[in-house]
Amino acid sequence: MRVANPYNLMFGVEPPQAISRTSQMNEVIESFEAELPTQQIYMITGVRGSGKTVFMTEISRELSKEKDWIIVDLNSSQNLMEDLASCLASENKLALTFKSAGINLSLFGIGLEVKGTVPISSIQVALTKMLETLKKQKKRVLVCIDEVSVTEHMKAFAGAYQIFVRHELPVFLLMTGLYANINNLRNEKNLTFLYRAPRIALKPLNITNIALNYKRILNTDDEKSSAMARLTRGYPFAFQVLGHFMWKYKGDYEQAVEDARTYLDEYVYEKIWSEISEKDKEFLYALARSKDGKAKAIKESGGFTNEDYGVYRDRLIKHGIINGDTYGYVKFALPMFEDYVTSNFDK
Repeated sequence: MRVANPYNLMFGVEPPQAISRTSQMNEVIESFEAELPTQQIYMITGVRGSGKTVFMTEISRELSKEKDWIIVDLNSSQNLMEDLASCLASENKLALTFKSAGINLSLFGIGLEVKGTVPISSIQVALTKMLETLKKQKKRVLVCIDEVSVTEHMKAFAGAYQIFVRHELPVFLLMTGLYANINNLRNEKNLTFLYRAPRIALKPLNITNIALNYKRILNTDDEKSSAMARLTRGYPFAFQVLGHFMWKYKGDYEQAVEDARTYLDEYVYEKIWSEISEKDKEFLYALARSKDGKAKAIKESGGFTNEDYGVYRDRLIKHGIINGDTYGYVKFALPMFEDYVTSNFDK
């Protein structure tokens, strides 16, 4: 029987070979599980392929092991309020609990009807009563929303969530999204509380851990494993893609790198390139042409003023496309993206 490739090319699916971000994950879990939670919401951002969904999945899986946690996954394009109520009421034990509390949800088509009790007509009121009931039972609800965007349903849910937290109800929220989408949501009128919500910008994976994984799974020597790990720059999707093709081609490094480059271009970089401004592209082209990523060289090559340089630099760092950890320098955060920029910039 053929052994399945252990590296996964599908977005949003936890791969068999994954490198956990233990410290960032523990930060969320510890704050949520505290007797008096220090936070009830985290917003997870990162470039496409940075592992946002996998990170959220790992956290929800850990919390689901605890008997007092209820995990609910919601779709930001749907009616989040009604969907949350429906998910909670669909569990038999919880439904019986809500019935005993006289919570009649029949007007929402959820099916939880309590004879002799007036149906609740407001979904926000209904959720408040449901959460109050769960609080009495010392239950906590974790709501996970993947790839958020600014929709009417999302705005309505965020507004209601703010009220739930103010009333000290046991509901916790994890949201993932691209930097631009998270930022747009935070800028929405009446949702300024999101500015105080902590954001976790996913960092690159540990290069040493990637090298050790390649050595163990692909049976490569230390030198090749380290070279492969450095090539990925810690970008999670590149870790999967390069590993996938190394497995497919039985260790043929040159062929694996060639196919990995093509795959990243077609399935990630083309989309990223289409979503950034022309000025951002000019900045990246100037960076690609520079020898060392020194600020002075980029300014001169692209004709940027100090102010313009600072604006584009900061924006591209927040988008996860470049890295500015070294003072006076920037570099590409995505592997082989400089080659894509050079080939696709319209001079």
